[in-house]
Amino acid sequence: MKLPDLSDLVLLRVAARGLSLNAHHSAMAQLYGGHRSAQRGRGLEFEEVRPYVPGDDARTIDWRVTARRGKPHTKLFREERERPVWIVADLHSGLFFGSKRQFKSAVLLQAAALLAWVAAQGGDRVGAIIADGSSAPHILPPRGREAGVLPILQALVEGQPRAPDAPVQTGLQTALTTLRPLLQPGSLVLLLSDFAQVDPPLQDMLAGIARQNDCRLLWLTDPLERNGLPAGEHRVGLPQRLWWVNGEASRDAWQAAWTERQARLTAMAEALNLPLVRLDTADALSDNLVALIKEPRWAL
Repeated sequence: MKLPDLSDLVLLRVAARGLSLNAHHSAMAQLYGGHRSAQRGRGLEFEEVRPYVPGDDARTIDWRVTARRGKPHTKLFREERERPVWIVADLHSGLFFGSKRQFKSAVLLQAAALLAWVAAQGGDRVGAIIADGSSAPHILPPRGREAGVLPILQALVEGQPRAPDAPVQTGLQTALTTLRPLLQPGSLVLLLSDFAQVDPPLQDMLAGIARQNDCRLLWLTDPLERNGLPAGEHRVGLPQRLWWVNGEASRDAWQAAWTERQARLTAMAEALNLPLVRLDTADALSDNLVALIKEPRWAL
């Protein structure tokens, strides 16, 4: 299986055209309200001119239009609210695994790249927290346009695992702990993980983030995880730590473990009212994720 390189992720810019990440639950709209401002200030862009009414700021009078029409007119400005979009990549070494088409790490990289391009092309600023579970998370502060996307893509390519190893269950919580103080209210958080561990501390952390921000969960999976091994004897594990497992004899316990894991994650997402979608290694990601972004739960 091929590991994605930078050129692969840059090409996803084409697939991102015309897509939107407008929030289904707009935390920013709740915090800022839906009105438009007639006041001039930082982060405002000109929208239109209308007749002056008492109470308007005299500094916003458009003197050229006033002279031309013979009546005072004032400029209206719309607030420019570039939303910070944070991509949280739980890119631990356990993602160097895939039984169909591609590694789970490849799914993460492609999904993160496509989402970053969609956000940037929609006028949002894009940042990232990339965690491998064994070192301090890589922080890339939100920036607009290509200046925000390209460093993220480069960091993802450099940080992807290149050899199998055991899943790291602390990386996700470390990433969220790193993210929390960096968030501005109204941010959009896109969390990509295989959710190897779902527990109360993780739920509490996500609940705190979701109170003032939009948050969406993308769950990386593989068919072998949920279906179990085929019939026969199989050598499984990691290099230097392999053992024999009988596919038929292990299937019930294997599938029961998967069902429990799925139930815990689904229950957490429902309790926090967070959209949860699964991205599987067996699927063509660009087609699957593009269709997902168009769904009402992801964009209005």
